[in-house]
Amino acid sequence: MALAPGTRLGPYEILAPIGAGGMGEVYKAQDSRLERTVAVKILPQHLSSDPERKQRFEREAKAISSLQHPHICTLHDVGSQDGVDFLVMEYLEGETLAQRLVRGRLPMEQLLRHGIEIAAALDKAHQQGVVHRDLKPGNVMLTKSGVKLMDFGLAKPAAASVPGAMTASFSPTKANPESPLTQAGTVVGTFQYMSPEQIEGRDSDPRSDIFALGTVLYEMATGKRAFEGKSQLSVASAILEREPPSISSLQPMTPPALEHVVKTCLAKAPEDRWQSAADVARELRWVLEGGSQAGVAAPVAARRRLHTRTLAALVATGWLLAVAAVAGAIYFARRADSAARLVRAEINPPVGV
Repeated sequence: MALAPGTRLGPYEILAPIGAGGMGEVYKAQDSRLERTVAVKILPQHLSSDPERKQRFEREAKAISSLQHPHICTLHDVGSQDGVDFLVMEYLEGETLAQRLVRGRLPMEQLLRHGIEIAAALDKAHQQGVVHRDLKPGNVMLTKSGVKLMDFGLAKPAAASVPGAMTASFSPTKANPESPLTQAGTVVGTFQYMSPEQIEGRDSDPRSDIFALGTVLYEMATGKRAFEGKSQLSVASAILEREPPSISSLQPMTPPALEHVVKTCLAKAPEDRWQSAADVARELRWVLEGGSQAGVAAPVAARRRLHTRTLAALVATGWLLAVAAVAGAIYFARRADSAARLVRAEINPPVGV
């Protein structure tokens, strides 16, 4: 049951609902002690009796509490009251990346900056031994200060395995084009952004998050999901067996270097991907800063190469013409000087003659 405005959870007064999902409901609230606006995420009472969901909720609290990073949503407090478990997080103003993508792809510079920030946040989580496992546009908030990575409800320790948590069951349910495919209680993650190893029920590690990052970068660059289908099974099949259309085929002005970054993220085998989120951030930063002609859109790079060769040829030709002109000038100057020089001889008769 939704909490009504004015409801109090400890020192937090509920102001208004923000949103709800399979793992809880989120409310805007007021911290009466510090007089600041916060976001309160609760696990509904009817789900508290589910040991698996309660465990995930507690895991999110532990995961977020270990992460302090400018691009990760900050956890302020945890609590429980009248059987209601809740997390208190920083209140973020802005829109999710999913909401932004409804309006189409992102400009290249914005894409690269957001990508760098998401990769940096993932790298921090991975360094702390936390794998997100549910990276998607809906879990990325765009704020004035940059992106904020949210919702670690499916996170787990990178070196640990959660028995049964990776089991996926597929059904021929039609995909909703406006929202990702999910099925509560059957799949850990969101189908369109899951790595092949997650689809197959194998354990995940930081490289699984890197695959998801590749799908997010692809969507930011093209405005389309990397893997689509009419059912969960067809989406899973696409992730396991097919490559998405190249970014440049959809957006011809895409820098080849960005295409390379995303393609490497989306490698089917984990060992063929970038091996750390820090690698991805470094490559994206290189593209943003210019990265020689590898980071220039293909048609522009071709024109630049042609221009460079033409200029070089013109310079060489001009140099040769200049040398020839100088040599010719010297030659003719010398001839003219020789022709103009007169030799005069005067013979005087002997004295007295």
